[in-house]
Amino acid sequence: MKIAIIPARGGSKRIPRKNIKPFHGKPMIAYSIEAAVSSGCFDKVIVSTDDAEIAEVAELYGAEVPFLRPANISDDYATTMDVMHHAITWCMDNGWTVDAVCCLYATAPFVTPEYLRQGFDKLNKGLFEFVFSAATFPFPIQRAIKISSEGEVSMFSPENEQVRSQDLEEAYHDAGQFYWGKTDAFLEKKAIFADHSSVVLLPRSRVQDIDTNEDWDLAEALYSALK
Repeated sequence: MKIAIIPARGGSKRIPRKNIKPFHGKPMIAYSIEAAVSSGCFDKVIVSTDDAEIAEVAELYGAEVPFLRPANISDDYATTMDVMHHAITWCMDNGWTVDAVCCLYATAPFVTPEYLRQGFDKLNKGLFEFVFSAATFPFPIQRAIKISSEGEVSMFSPENEQVRSQDLEEAYHDAGQFYWGKTDAFLEKKAIFADHSSVVLLPRSRVQDIDTNEDWDLAEALYSALK
């Protein structure tokens, strides 16, 4: 059995109720649920939440909410791995045979069924413990600067100041959409950003963190441009 688990707690602080806040006409979480269902990858698409309203919206858009998440893994200090471990353990304790799992974030309106299928296909080859979405940085990280409390500028890597950008190694970052993994890898809480993992590379035009109101506005503008 292949399962999508969408973590979606009710207590988001910087953007209140962001998991079900309307985004281009639908609750934000609807995009992740619909992509998971449409991908054909999953026997079950479940939402792990502590919030009755989120549960109701999730079920309306096609997910299952077979349990409400305990309070001890619903606060600001609970990790995604804590949530995944709880959800997978619940599934197994209730007789589900869990062969592969995908952690799919609730605030991923740019996720597509195609990329989810690519992730599963790569995991299914058996070479990696995790496969997650990633994208390139738009600017060479080797040229990053820092600013002191006094406003003074310095480079993180001064040795790269005069190196041509085309000669610098490409750098990538987590795109924050999905994380396919083997069941045991999640249960053992293995590190995702490690040599037992690989990526599905996304175009930068389909990647936007949504942690602040500014992020939200940028995501809405990007979604409009794509559509």
